[in-house]
Amino acid sequence: MMTPTRAPLALSRRREFLQVGTLGLGALSLSGLLRARAEAANEGKTARDTSVVFLFLTGGPSHIETFDPKMTAPAEYRSITGETATRIPGVTFGGTFPQLAQCAHRMAVVRSFSHETSDHTRAVQQVIRGGNSGEAGMGAIMARLRGTSHPASGMPTHIYLNETELDPQFDKERQRLLEAAGPGQLGGGYAPFPLGFNSPVSRDLQLCVSRRCLEDRRAMRSAFDQVAREVDTDGSLATLDRFDQQAFEILVGRSRGAFDLSREDPRIVARYDTRRYQTGIKEYRSSPLGLQLLLARRLCEAGCGFVTIHNPGWDMHGGDTQLNMRRGMDELGRPLDHAVAAFLEDVEQRGLSQKILLVITGEFGRTPRINASGGRDHWPQLSTLALAGGGLRMGQIVGESTARADVPKTNPVSIANLLATVMHVLLDDDARRRIAVLPGAVAASVAGARPIAGLI
Repeated sequence: MMTPTRAPLALSRRREFLQVGTLGLGALSLSGLLRARAEAANEGKTARDTSVVFLFLTGGPSHIETFDPKMTAPAEYRSITGETATRIPGVTFGGTFPQLAQCAHRMAVVRSFSHETSDHTRAVQQVIRGGNSGEAGMGAIMARLRGTSHPASGMPTHIYLNETELDPQFDKERQRLLEAAGPGQLGGGYAPFPLGFNSPVSRDLQLCVSRRCLEDRRAMRSAFDQVAREVDTDGSLATLDRFDQQAFEILVGRSRGAFDLSREDPRIVARYDTRRYQTGIKEYRSSPLGLQLLLARRLCEAGCGFVTIHNPGWDMHGGDTQLNMRRGMDELGRPLDHAVAAFLEDVEQRGLSQKILLVITGEFGRTPRINASGGRDHWPQLSTLALAGGGLRMGQIVGESTARADVPKTNPVSIANLLATVMHVLLDDDARRRIAVLPGAVAASVAGARPIAGLI
């Protein structure tokens, strides 16, 4: 075994030492994240034992082909995929949602969700932030009020679950959502923990080295750090141990198992799996959405409070460079139908329906009239929104759109209403009393809005 010597360290800056004197394996990024979060004022551990899975359909899903098909409207306004009857009498969903139609009693579909922003970037920001001008995503707000990690498992309470293997054309959508989900005025300590399906971080968390090897490296790191402490004159390295220790505990402890789908019952994995569906425009990839939702459920069980899932490709204008509605709903609607139905059934069977809220939305809806390319264009006046679980009232349609699905007819629902609904699920009275610790613009948004009528 290599023995550290007492030779002088040829390191010109303490920053370089910090880069060298860490674990030297996949935990580097994790311990760095924990250290950054500890620098934030991590107060307020009191909250409901609840979680939100925020499934964001980037590009802007059509409200018509998803949950409001309008089959009595003129042909150019109807759902191009037809409709399918649900378990709620008189209610239909789009034709690519047969499995979700059988889960309608577990859902609340909002047909009057509306805002005013038709630009992708600004609309994504508005929706994922609940309209607050402090530029903080909902998950970051939750992390500020609930704490950035679970006190028992060490699980980060705010995770961004990325789709890493996708058509490069969708990369702009991914970047928009990641930036919008950030902490804004709350500070970097409340940024989401980024985790990609089959990403390097995910593989690190699966711990591709043996426990013995990890412990050997940890011992070597401790010996090396002991040398460095002798030249540290101001105590700036004194806190390294507890952050590396926390990262180590996450890697080998209870929460690490949540990241490893090989520990899941193979029958459950098969039920969720959507990899048989191919999605893309220029390049095709297998859809990971089902396994993303399965991973989200496991993360919530282990203590994560807010999981954002990126599902791209919904900007269905048609033409040579973008999907049209028929092809797009076939490629994206069918795996969405399969994956969400599996998730809803699974969480109910596990007794988690009251504890996990699933939100399905995007940055805006699509134009009521089909365009010349068989697609639909941007339309924020009505947007897709469906919720499931979280202790809310399910089995209902909230609001109504006009005959051609162009604007709300009854019970208009705003972005602020969505934010208030999510915070109602996540925060108990104790945490709500701490809203004053938020920056003024963020606090005003959280405190000032009312939840969606009929759900509470």
